[in-house]
Amino acid sequence: MSDKQSPEEREEKKLPPEDESYISEDKQKEILQKYDPESNTRDLSGMIKHVVFFGLLAFSLFQLYTAVFGQYTAYIQRSVHLGFALSLIFILFPMRRRKGARHKVAWYDYILALLSIGIGAYWPIMYDDLVFRIGRVTELDLIVGILAVILTLEATRRAVGMPITVIGILFLTYGFFGPYFPGFMRHRGQDLDSLIQLMFYTTDGILGTPIGVSATFIFTFLLFGSFLVKTGVGQYFNDLAVSLAGNLTGGPAKVAIFSSALQGTISGSSVANVVTSGSYTIPMMKKLGYKKEFAGGVEAAASTGGQLMPPIMGAAAFLMVEFIGGVTYWEIAKAAAIPALLYFTGVWIMTHFEAKRIGLKGLSPEEMPDRKEVLKKIYLLTPILAIILFLLVGIPTMQAALYGILLTIFVSAFNKETRLGFKDIINALVDGARTALAVAAATATAGIIVGVVVKTGLGLSLANGLVSASGGNVLLTLFFTMLAAIVLGMGSPTTANYVITSTIAAPAIITLLMVDEPAGAAVPIVVALSAHLFVFYFGIIADITPPVALAAFAASGISGGEPIRTGFNAAKLAIAAFIIPYMFVLSPELLMIDTTWSELIWVLITAIAGMIAIGAGLIGYWYRKLNWIERIITFVTGIALIYPEGFTDLIGAAVFIILFAIQWMSREKKTKKPQTA
Repeated sequence: MSDKQSPEEREEKKLPPEDESYISEDKQKEILQKYDPESNTRDLSGMIKHVVFFGLLAFSLFQLYTAVFGQYTAYIQRSVHLGFALSLIFILFPMRRRKGARHKVAWYDYILALLSIGIGAYWPIMYDDLVFRIGRVTELDLIVGILAVILTLEATRRAVGMPITVIGILFLTYGFFGPYFPGFMRHRGQDLDSLIQLMFYTTDGILGTPIGVSATFIFTFLLFGSFLVKTGVGQYFNDLAVSLAGNLTGGPAKVAIFSSALQGTISGSSVANVVTSGSYTIPMMKKLGYKKEFAGGVEAAASTGGQLMPPIMGAAAFLMVEFIGGVTYWEIAKAAAIPALLYFTGVWIMTHFEAKRIGLKGLSPEEMPDRKEVLKKIYLLTPILAIILFLLVGIPTMQAALYGILLTIFVSAFNKETRLGFKDIINALVDGARTALAVAAATATAGIIVGVVVKTGLGLSLANGLVSASGGNVLLTLFFTMLAAIVLGMGSPTTANYVITSTIAAPAIITLLMVDEPAGAAVPIVVALSAHLFVFYFGIIADITPPVALAAFAASGISGGEPIRTGFNAAKLAIAAFIIPYMFVLSPELLMIDTTWSELIWVLITAIAGMIAIGAGLIGYWYRKLNWIERIITFVTGIALIYPEGFTDLIGAAVFIILFAIQWMSREKKTKKPQTA
């Protein structure tokens, strides 16, 4: 009973304060529903609950069937995928976020769900007729196409959020009213018939590449993640992180970083990552002595970084394969590895300096788990390592995911606690399909955006506009592109985020880097990867960049800190994410493409030294506290080391060694100073 009493009542009755280390499942669900639209589902009961359950199961079984026995034609595979997703979204996600709307399905949602089934079935039923008269739409086609666009946008608003929905509507408006736009944005426009034909009767709109990837690779990997979760690997990530990092200086913060990097291998959402691992790590950080906003910032920065972590990269890696072309999944994962490790190194360094600055230690031996017992369950990570190995030896992506699912079931049988029974397997299939709903809606709306961009030539127009506005200056063009990617990425999930930023912002970097090449020249892989990873990084970082910093706001819901201040702390801790993309555009060695080991090692050494200097300058502590002049000098030294230029590297390295020596001697002097009574 005492746990339900207010803090004032507890103090009046001389009761001990509540244990802040416990975040209830209800509290976690409340935070997720507030900041993550994907979690804002109805709590259904009765017959409709069973209907949804079997609908989700059928969705997964359809996807598994086509993954094993071969996919249908693009139009059929993608439209059935869309029909499943839209119909289930209208039943599961209420129109408004009201408590009363969470327990029963409104009558109009049943109608919308039935219409969605019709939309999904239209291509399979009418396939021969539609292919025969391709390029012409009948009145029925037009009605079905209009419904498909409206239902897609509304389902996306419910399951994903308003930002991407608004962007989709704006692009449709741009496609229709093209002649009325000024300057380089003007185009001849599309009439209603042409626009609807583009959106639903070609593979350049709703049924385009984004939802094609969702209907194949992404869904299969989401199922893989769902099976992993059923084995308890999420909690194991936390246990492993505590056993390896808990007793270090400022241990709980480093646990958050380690755990979130691991969570990112199976999670496709920054917010879900925050709530999953943050419910465990944030109370630990607060208990140790970190301020609320800093504790929330650490978790938000680390969880957001999880989306940058290979091999999954929030499922965006699969889209990159299709969007870039001529590049394998393994090449993308390899190219993203060092930038991701540098990102987490930067966050780790800054949390270490903050812990030293305020005198925080690690967890006590009594608070540490038995490392031997934790390591006994290391086999739970086998499927993740196996997926990497499968991709490395050239096994097709979807086949690798299927093998990963089978291996997860096999590995789980080693221990009674983790063993997956028939019921667990069925629930994993249902949970995987539920996770895929928002991804399918987001990629369908992203297809609307891509279709308009391709049809109107907006991507190239914007690219030329950005390059022109910067006067052809590399750093200025990158800066403008960074701002565009952050704005476009605000409030969007990882997959849609990448589609939007790569379609609209990446062409500017490619145009800039290809300026000296002849017209029509093929884009080198290193150029394409640099551009796409650049906009991907900044689109993801929008999750911790105020004013729309959903991951930081979710972390503040757990920590009790002020949301905007938490966002600024997260952005400061993630400073590496604002620097590293510039590095791999200007110095592609970081992407491990066409480079030697000596070049790569030198870039890594200077980059890590630069991150140490930048972290010390921002936190104001190295081996001792730094005054403002020392902080500025240290920060500038870090920038010089990170900037990929031989001259700046040498100057930065020389100053870094001097600063390090001064700090080390100050530390030694302080240590040897005699104690006074």
